[in-house]
Amino acid sequence: MASGNRPLSPHLQVYRPQLTSFLSIMHRITGVGLWAGALLMTYWISSATYGPEAFARAQWFLGSWFGRLVLLGLTAALYYHLANGVRHLAWDIGWGYEMNNLNASGLAVVIFTGVMTVLTFLAGYWVAGAL
Repeated sequence: MASGNRPLSPHLQVYRPQLTSFLSIMHRITGVGLWAGALLMTYWISSATYGPEAFARAQWFLGSWFGRLVLLGLTAALYYHLANGVRHLAWDIGWGYEMNNLNASGLAVVIFTGVMTVLTFLAGYWVAGAL
């Protein structure tokens, strides 16, 4: 017999959000984002096979402020998914389950993502300016 209005399983109203739960959700979201980014990159590459006009349209889109914002998001998603994937590999070999290691590695993932995303875009602008 069920008792009262008690939830049957853990629920967001019962548990407060933690860094590890946020990073887990973000890992799934970035995985889907990378799938969408792969479609975008496929569009960009395949547009070259349809002639200069089609490629120019793809280049125009990716060079617009919105296209650059999308590329920034994809770059961040790539670095995040990479770093968090390495974190998961460490867990697969049994390392990092202590609470202090969980929080430290989670913070390292976030810092790595931010630093590498900024460095990638700075390098891109530097190369574009040098050409």
